[in-house]
Amino acid sequence: MSKVKFEDLLSTGAHFGHVTRKWDPNFQPYILLEKNGVHIINLESTIEAIHKAGNFVKSVVEKNGEILFVGTKKQAQDIIQQEADRCSMFYIVERWLGGTLTNFTTIKKSIKRLKMLEKEGSNLYDNMTKKETQMLNREKVKLADQHRGIKDMKRLPDALVVVDAQYEDTAIKEAKRLDIPVVAIVDSNTNPKKVDFPIPANDDSMRTIQLIISSLADSVVEARGISSKEDSESLELNSVTKTQNTADIINKANTQKGSNSIDQEEE
Repeated sequence: MSKVKFEDLLSTGAHFGHVTRKWDPNFQPYILLEKNGVHIINLESTIEAIHKAGNFVKSVVEKNGEILFVGTKKQAQDIIQQEADRCSMFYIVERWLGGTLTNFTTIKKSIKRLKMLEKEGSNLYDNMTKKETQMLNREKVKLADQHRGIKDMKRLPDALVVVDAQYEDTAIKEAKRLDIPVVAIVDSNTNPKKVDFPIPANDDSMRTIQLIISSLADSVVEARGISSKEDSESLELNSVTKTQNTADIINKANTQKGSNSIDQEEE
């Protein structure tokens, strides 16, 4: 997991909370001070929270768990999709559909319908009027837009990573009902106790979101790459050993045959 530094968070404006009149009293432990009517977040607690959340995400993935990244607000959509794709996890960046978790059976039926509409060589469109075909195409586009990040999700996720716990309140409530742990970026206007792993930071800054989500995605990549890394190191060690053995054999052969015979063989 890439270590997030204090200077990096400071440069992204992660320490800026909301105006003091909009704060949630439960956020008090993460507030450093008040300046010009705005709460300043203690970035030391942010770094600690990112590290804790990263370790949790890593432990989930090491047990073959799946993470669902959620960020439907405009500032987070592209970042969530990019980072989730990078670590090969699921994501939701369009509007959160009520029941995505609590009524997952219906969502799976909707995804199945989408796959049927997208299937090449399907005879579904045979003997249909132009209007009926257009209606099916509109349905396909709508479903593809809604489910593009979870189309291959066959079961409920083992954890959620959320940008803006206040904005994604419905998603968090559904996860809580199903005892699915939630990691979330939490600003000063939100109760951090509503999620399992709150990360206190400015959830309106794209640079802050990028830095934190990228770090969590790195944890997923690292967890998935442990075994392959060990295998590659093992192969590299074996390769070095074989090269050294080969070099020893050649040196012995050179000593026995002499330099003249070696020149003749090379020619």
